[in-house]
Amino acid sequence: MSGPVKRFIAGAVCPACQTVDTMKMWNEDGVPHRECASCGYGDTLDERGNSIPKELPTRVNAPKQPKPATAQVKVAQFFPNPKLKKDKPD
Repeated sequence: MSGPVKRFIAGAVCPACQTVDTMKMWNEDGVPHRECASCGYGDTLDERGNSIPKELPTRVNAPKQPKPATAQVKVAQFFPNPKLKKDKPD
């Protein structure tokens, strides 16, 4: 079973990268979609041919990313501590 036939649209300009003649269109279940072959931009169109905006990813709707491991903290002493004087042999 093959997927939908994607056809290049002559003279179409990509809204993301402004490249001419790189837009492909196809229908899935009667809904038109388009995609740029150059930059990968893609969207869905409504019945009038207007782009349907996608919801921007936020911390609420985006998949949860694992937190990076916490780094081990070590204290470095750059200046000698006068309280830690060593006895010098005479």
